[in-house]
Amino acid sequence: MAELRLEELSAKTIVAANSLTLRPGQEQFVTPPSYAIADAYIDPETSWPRVVLDGDEVVGFIRGNFDPDSSQEEFRSCIWRVTVAADAQGAGVGRFAVWALANEARSRGFDRLTAIWEEGEEGPEQFFLHTGFTVVGETQYGEKIGVLNL
Repeated sequence: MAELRLEELSAKTIVAANSLTLRPGQEQFVTPPSYAIADAYIDPETSWPRVVLDGDEVVGFIRGNFDPDSSQEEFRSCIWRVTVAADAQGAGVGRFAVWALANEARSRGFDRLTAIWEEGEEGPEQFFLHTGFTVVGETQYGEKIGVLNL
């Protein structure tokens, strides 16, 4: 991997972000990055969509949300989506994206970052746990709520 960097999701990068190839079985846990562009237009003050580039190649995507006034604490500073291309998984791309989002959260005055995920064999739970998240509860739908203290 060359030096990883973040870039705001844009018309220039959306096709590559939507075309990230996942490992078999992971598709059921991921929402397309193009949804994040729609979300950003709904509330551009709270949405934080970024692609991860390795050189000129899009190898990942992350979308954060920052809403200090949210009635649900887990949505005040959270990861909405994180996707890493199959051939880039295990190389630090996801960790890089999460820590970049964590730094952004810290710069906005937050002291924790949350993530919500569905359990499953090919799901993201191990990734979040290895990245430093601790399971603190479940949603009413049985999804795990994880917290990364900043």
